[in-house]
Amino acid sequence: MIYRETNRMSDLLTQDRRAMQIVNRFGIPMGVGDKTIDTVCREHGIHTPTFLAIVNNGQSDRPATEIDLPTLQTYLRNAHTYFLEFLLPRLRRQLIEAINPTVTDNKIPLLIVRYFDEYVQEIRIHIQHENEGMMENHATDDRHITEKLHELVNLIIKYYPAHSTYPFANELMTTVLMGVYQAEEELKTHCAIEDDILRPALERSRKSEVESRKSKVEGRKSKAKSQDELSEREQEVLTLVVQGLLNKEIADRLHLSLHTVIAHRKNISRKLNIHSTAGLTIYAIVNHLIDIESVEFTNL
Repeated sequence: MIYRETNRMSDLLTQDRRAMQIVNRFGIPMGVGDKTIDTVCREHGIHTPTFLAIVNNGQSDRPATEIDLPTLQTYLRNAHTYFLEFLLPRLRRQLIEAINPTVTDNKIPLLIVRYFDEYVQEIRIHIQHENEGMMENHATDDRHITEKLHELVNLIIKYYPAHSTYPFANELMTTVLMGVYQAEEELKTHCAIEDDILRPALERSRKSEVESRKSKVEGRKSKAKSQDELSEREQEVLTLVVQGLLNKEIADRLHLSLHTVIAHRKNISRKLNIHSTAGLTIYAIVNHLIDIESVEFTNL
């Protein structure tokens, strides 16, 4: 099901258990009543299309260009904090609880804890790279994130020593395994959001910035070009100037006032940044306003 902004937030939360974590990472508390998704998002300053893109796993009837990159980055950073400061530490506490009652010389339980601690350190480094990549669009390999959790499950299932003498030892370890499964699913979803929503959004943002810079450069070029371009009347005045006519003669020829001719000449010199008759003549020849054969060089 694809959720839309007009759906009730309470329906989303009761129908899709994943939405609980999504809502939590956006800082939305429970007690949403019968308000729509859009209303709740607006009340908490959340960009609704971005919220829906995450809820719908990137599938939406809204254009992908409506994704708000800062909102998405905030969500992902909150998710990183959740993994590092809540989910993984909680799993470690449960693992220690399951191992502590063990009365055995077997070192495997301690090795499992060491394996978990090394995994958490890898996750920490990976998330640091991801936080940096949120602004630069460099990809990180997410496959090992869930693969190593699955490997942890296999290690526990195959090699964790049985302890029938301690009550609830298996139940404690089963709780750990269920927690690992939950973490694996949440991390898969998280990685999918980064791959399917964040990276395309970063790429669109990068292209938009490139196009914006290109547009600004072209705009400046266009402005400079428009400043250099002479009007039809100015071209006529320039042609007569380089042919040696005086201002009064140009005025009579074009039926203009002497003041208007002088103003045109000032504009021509300003636009072209050329203030000598020789320079204006070269411009006129290069731009095919006059034929070089018509130039009286004695007048230059």
